[in-house]
Amino acid sequence: MSENTNKGLSRRDVMKTAGGVAVASALAGVAIPYVHAAESNTIQLALVGCGGRGTGAAEDAMSTRAGPTKLVAMADVFPNRLKDSYGTFLTDGFEKQVDVPEERKFIGFDAYKQAMDCLKPGDVVILTTPPAFRWVHFTYALQKKLNVFMEKPTTVDGPSTRRMLKLAEQSEKSGTKVGVGLMCRHCDARRELYKRLKDDAIGDIVLMRAYRQHGPVGSFGSPPKPDGISELLYQVQRFHSFLWASGGCYSDFYVHNIDECCWMKDAWPIKAKASGGRHDRSPRAAGIRGKSDSVDQNFDSYSVEYTFADGSKLFLEGRTRDRCDVEFASYAHGTKGSAVISTYSHSPAKCRIFKGQDVTSKSPTWKAPPNEPSPYRLEWDHLITAIREDKPYNEAKRGAEASLVTAMGRMAAHRGQVITYDEILKHEHELGEDLDKLTMDSPAPLKAGSDGKYPVPQPGKTTKREF
Repeated sequence: MSENTNKGLSRRDVMKTAGGVAVASALAGVAIPYVHAAESNTIQLALVGCGGRGTGAAEDAMSTRAGPTKLVAMADVFPNRLKDSYGTFLTDGFEKQVDVPEERKFIGFDAYKQAMDCLKPGDVVILTTPPAFRWVHFTYALQKKLNVFMEKPTTVDGPSTRRMLKLAEQSEKSGTKVGVGLMCRHCDARRELYKRLKDDAIGDIVLMRAYRQHGPVGSFGSPPKPDGISELLYQVQRFHSFLWASGGCYSDFYVHNIDECCWMKDAWPIKAKASGGRHDRSPRAAGIRGKSDSVDQNFDSYSVEYTFADGSKLFLEGRTRDRCDVEFASYAHGTKGSAVISTYSHSPAKCRIFKGQDVTSKSPTWKAPPNEPSPYRLEWDHLITAIREDKPYNEAKRGAEASLVTAMGRMAAHRGQVITYDEILKHEHELGEDLDKLTMDSPAPLKAGSDGKYPVPQPGKTTKREF
């Protein structure tokens, strides 16, 4: 969280101003004014990216204890996703907080602008499209003087990280409130664990271990593109399969475990070396339906050694395979003891501290209280409270750094080389170029071969780029 002391435009300030600017409705083709909430203190929301992740984030935003909030605009490139998301809000009991008529439902690669144009300065836009578009949408949000919640990862490579870091600096100077969906840092149990580790509960941390090993999830694997959809839209739809869109399963799945470990260490690693590989790409192994092998760019397994400036290590083990051992947890080992950072999945964390190095011991010296509040809800409580009280709150820089460190490990595995923090930050290979210029008719950033398959990383063979 930034310690920025610049005073920006608070929600309390903008509530004093009235007026509106007409914006174009993509669906209705008529001019519509800014939306004015009935309650003078209601914070309005626009959702950009209406998949499951975006729908969940919007529901968390409307559930905040720091309310009231109201969803007034939605945007996506897929009409069915927007329709399904809208229906979910009504089914889940949010009909009183959802005011999104047809003229404020926008479709297309420029729909994010139209949705944000429905808000007033000080409102909040929720950015939950595939990560590659984060810097594009964040740029416009800052132009509109909107507060922002953006999902992780926020970058996928060196060029997008450099861009995001500049935007983060700009947002801090303007006093914009920015939340990033690394919700583990808002977890009460982890926050208490962090305090105890800073108070020398386990001594100096010399080793950390992180595991995310389970079967295929999301769009980890994808069959060849079917008829009836463009290559661009297919890649956006199946974004976990394509490195330009998401950083692949590594960046999108593993960033939480990496970030929570770096938080406990209170440092970012300076280099990474790794190995990994692709195995059986049959439909069943890749978690897809169809008769053809998966065309994704992911490795099925990753083993990464991160090194910190003091020589201590973080070992990450990732695997996306069925019928294998399952583990989804993070651990810290120090000179005086050890700790469980997370137990399974992201919540509840069930943090614990032990005198020795056996993190399976049934005799911890400390354990987090049961019934942990959801960190997905807490991150929204913290963001909305900061907006209402006009307190410094900006996670954009840290989100970009966590995303870069994650991509550093991915690149080390895909190139088969040691990759330093400075090297990936300065790296010139942009996985998806000119994303701010895309239209529904644009070619895809990645082209399939004549066999319908896409290039995959080949460690030791492709050493200047990832593929």
